[in-house]
This record gives sequence, structure tokens and C-alpha cells, in this order.
Amino acid sequence: MPDLITVSIVSHGHAELAQRLFDDLRVHKPRGIEVILTLNIEEALPFDPDSFPFSVRMIRNANPRGFAANHNAAFELSRGNFFCVLNPDIRLTADPFWALVGELAKPGVGAAAPLILDSDGAIEDSARPFPTLSSLVGKALGAAPERYYEIGEESISPDWVGGMFMLLRRDAFAAVGGFDARYHLYYEDVDLCARLRLAGYDIRLVPSVSAVHLARRQSRRDIRYLVWHLHSMIRYILSRRRRKAAKDLAR
Repeated sequence: MPDLITVSIVSHGHAELAQRLFDDLRVHKPRGIEVILTLNIEEALPFDPDSFPFSVRMIRNANPRGFAANHNAAFELSRGNFFCVLNPDIRLTADPFWALVGELAKPGVGAAAPLILDSDGAIEDSARPFPTLSSLVGKALGAAPERYYEIGEESISPDWVGGMFMLLRRDAFAAVGGFDARYHLYYEDVDLCARLRLAGYDIRLVPSVSAVHLARRQSRRDIRYLVWHLHSMIRYILSRRRRKAAKDLAR
């Protein structure tokens, strides 16, 4: 099927949020998609997966896996020529996919993302420059200003876009080997974008379309998430690909 989008959603006890997202997809994108829903822990679904106008396939994990491993497994089952990584806590108020697919049709573009808003309508920092050791230390000490992009009406080319909602060309995602599963949680999106850029692909933020992110900052409330966050941050900062991507963009 031309322009089929595979939407990969992972639930870790978020079935009620996933149901709301499925309802949004039913309203705003009932055709041209298939959904792969991964239940990372055992949970009951409050909805019938067969009740939607699009195909829904299930992955039920015997043991929990990380963000990267879950989406990579979904990609192996996917049929679409576009692969969408979508958090269950995303809400859609319109169809954002048409503009993202249009952006991916441009030469060299490997990934695209909509503008991400919080529940109050404020713009989230979902498109950022690559982090560096100095920028992270400065942020931790409150001694350095955050680095953001100016968001207007036109698409821009940030270093990376957040994994709560990104649409990728299938061939681009496959060419770089998908997500690096050594990142259990956090920074897998930064690392993926670094590898896409090193492979010659552009990353685009498309502010003409948006989605709402009902974010829950788990790393501020749960020590496990804090440990995963710090572990992934250190892995990324020490990686050669991070340094090479930063050098290439500085040219």
C-alpha cells in the first residue's frame, strides 16, 4: 500500500492513555495507517483492538524491555514505508501526518516531527541542539542558558527531535540500524538523530502541525528513571558518534 504509515506505540501500564490516542487516530487518521501496540507489562485493555478502522497488531512482552528495543521489535513487524514512534501520552487535535510525509518526500530528509505542545498549549523543547558535556554541566549548575531554536511558520532543521513523536522514512531507519538498544530509556532519540545525520539524512521540525504531550517527568519522581536517565546521558556524552556528529554540524 503506498504511503502506509506504521505507528508504534508502547504501553507500560498506560492502556487508558493509549485508548485516548487510538480514539484520536480514529477521528483524525482513520486510513493509511497500521498500529502496532506493545504491552511492555501485563495489563488489561479497556478497548477492543479490532474495533478501529485501521489494523491493530499486538506485541505482549513476557518481560519488560526498553524504549529502543520495543520500537525496534515493532519495526521488524511493520509493513509501512514510514515508521512513526508515538508515545501513548500524545493527543492529536488534527491530522499531523500529511505535513510530515510531505517533509519526508524532500530529498535527503530522514525524520520529521511536529511541534509539541504541553497541556497548557506552551511549546515544549522537543527539538534541540545536540547536548555537550559543557552544556549539560552548565544546565545542572544553572550557569548556562538553555539553547533553543526560534520557531516560526517554516520548517527548520534542528540537531535532533524528541522520541515522543517522530516520523521516519523506513529506508532511513533501517539504514542506521534503528534505535541503539543499549539505551534502555532516554537519549535513544538523540543518538538516533546523530546517526541519521552522520549517514547524510536531514532532521526536520514542522511547526505547521502540532500534537499535545501529556508529559510525566518520571525521572524526577522515581529513582529507577533517574538512574536510567543518568546512565543514558553518560553513554551518549562518551560516544564517538556524538563527537563526530557535533563536529560535522559545526563545519
